[in-house]
Amino acid sequence: MRPISNALSTDLYQLTMLQCYHRAEMRDVAVFDLFVRRLPRDRNFLIAAGLEQALELLESLRFAPDELQWLAECRHFRADFVEHLSQWRFTGDVDAMAEGTVYFADEPVIRVTAPLDQAQLVESRLLNLVHFQCMVASKAVRSVLIARGRPLVDFGFRRAHGAEAGLLAARAAYLVGFAGTATVAAGRDFAIPLFGTMAHSLVEAIGGDTAALLSFARACSDSVTYLLDTYDTEEAARTCVRLAPQLASEGIPLRSVRIDSGDLAAHARAVRRILDDGGLTEVTILASGGLDEYRIKELLAADAPIDAFGVGTAMDVSADAPYLDYVYKLAEYAGRPTRKLAEGKATWPGRKQVYRTVDVQGTFSGDLITVESDANAGLPLLKPVMRGGKRIQPPESLLQIRERVKSQIDALPAHLRAIEPAEPFPVEISPSLRTLAVRADELVAEMGKHSS
Repeated sequence: MRPISNALSTDLYQLTMLQCYHRAEMRDVAVFDLFVRRLPRDRNFLIAAGLEQALELLESLRFAPDELQWLAECRHFRADFVEHLSQWRFTGDVDAMAEGTVYFADEPVIRVTAPLDQAQLVESRLLNLVHFQCMVASKAVRSVLIARGRPLVDFGFRRAHGAEAGLLAARAAYLVGFAGTATVAAGRDFAIPLFGTMAHSLVEAIGGDTAALLSFARACSDSVTYLLDTYDTEEAARTCVRLAPQLASEGIPLRSVRIDSGDLAAHARAVRRILDDGGLTEVTILASGGLDEYRIKELLAADAPIDAFGVGTAMDVSADAPYLDYVYKLAEYAGRPTRKLAEGKATWPGRKQVYRTVDVQGTFSGDLITVESDANAGLPLLKPVMRGGKRIQPPESLLQIRERVKSQIDALPAHLRAIEPAEPFPVEISPSLRTLAVRADELVAEMGKHSS
């Protein structure tokens, strides 16, 4: 799946800045960091996601003829600038944390090094793509941790904030360990396993559970998951028991049933008894209906006999933390370290690296943010992924990324794997980076004197 490549899918100030840079002939190389200022209260860590779509964007982004015509007619921009945009291409370098990497506040997840106009223009769409998938992945992994190996399926497309959001949410959830999705386009575009059940409307339209189960099973015999709660959940389970031998004689196994409303724990216990007493011990129970990691935790604490969970709206919109404080900030221009000093929003200057240390048990013990040239004994997290506007290696498979997520989660300190707020992971700023910040401030002061 290619992301929307419309060059006008950006903020106006990106284009006004480009016009300013063009007029002032500001063409030197800039370095921008994409990072999160602070973690939401209920997130002990975040998961890097969305790099693949970001790189696709950078490789393909162009101003189409109709976009250039619109810019020329909208009266915001000079004719020579619009002509200049017709040749715009991204030719820069990108260093990034691999998708599936655990990260924390202030740590650059992506570093863009390119001529100033190129690095500037891509800000809004890069944030749009990377922020969203990181947000959903960091929400979804919490359900994976709580479910303790039970399969999870993404059911959130219908309430996602647009089709692209629903599709990328399916990718982000699968990336962190979901078994699959109900979103058909994600099966095509990302080869994510597809799961689905049936609609209440079949039961209502056909006139009851008996006719609905027979019709659905015969039409979709490969994977029959029957939805029990259109009318009476327990009575529908008894219907499944009664009809299972007939379906089996036709070579159609009843694989699972789904409960989507009411007291899920109580219904699951009752349904499990009915199925077991009827000899359907292999039929599994899938629960859905407003679930997230908190509700799953409650159901498992209540020993509800639920084998799998469908997780939808709350995950796709990250309901308890619907945004991350993601930013994209200039760290260097024309070889000069730069940083923002606004109250509560100060940034660290220069080209940086993040090093992670691991203890003798293989557990992450701390991160260090430092200048790129400052060698460190830890594992460097930012790696080259694009040079000269071209990716330097083929895209990773989602299976590779899933394995990385698992190894990263396994290496987290145990207290950070809880869904409750925990003692923060130690992230230090190196002395050399602090020294560079002082130098950046001195340079600002010197430039101010010369310009006054």
